[in-house]
Amino acid sequence: MKKKKIQNIIILSIAIVIISSIIAYNYSTDITKQKGLQFGNELSQIENELSDIQGQFYSEKTKWNEGDVSKEELIEFYKNHVNDFREIILKYDELSPPELFESSVALLKISAETQLESDLQFIQWIKTGDESAKIRSDALIQEAYEYQNLGLVEFQTAKVGIKHYVGGEKFEEPQGVSPQKVLQVSEKMKEQCNQQFQNELGEFDSNELEIEWFNCNNKTEQWKIEHMP
Repeated sequence: MKKKKIQNIIILSIAIVIISSIIAYNYSTDITKQKGLQFGNELSQIENELSDIQGQFYSEKTKWNEGDVSKEELIEFYKNHVNDFREIILKYDELSPPELFESSVALLKISAETQLESDLQFIQWIKTGDESAKIRSDALIQEAYEYQNLGLVEFQTAKVGIKHYVGGEKFEEPQGVSPQKVLQVSEKMKEQCNQQFQNELGEFDSNELEIEWFNCNNKTEQWKIEHMP
């Protein structure tokens, strides 16, 4: 249990440290630098908000364990937690990352979505005592950690890519990712494309949205090809 708590703390904090480094990164042109600074600030803010909200999530659980809040109060708090978490996740779609950072943002969003799925299973366990829900929650939090690690590798690789892009050198892609994980990630990226550009009926409200969806899926397919071992 202690090991799991430590892992949760790592999930909450490691991204902030690494991502915040983009704010001071030396871009090649003033325009690119300005865009990069804005993107870095906005992404760091999202990660900070996720860290805060997850800190509160575990803090309330501790209060419940110690008898400081009732089960009903905890469930009511978690209802608000879920709504707030979903609002934060939507902010990933409002980012305008430099092209080389797009896949890292997609992976960090997937990590956050998986973390929310873990929280929902955890809440189900609190409500019903169903141990299988607790097991699913633990498995999902591990999955969220893996997605986050991939996202951070992509992020650092993108920084290297920008560093060498002006000179025309090709940056090295992350290594050691299994084919199964690449397929799993690409499927989740496609789900994100659908959620972002299709309506509830799986259709498009405009030709422009259909084109955006098509481009989104093309980028996902390209990511899969580039990362497949």
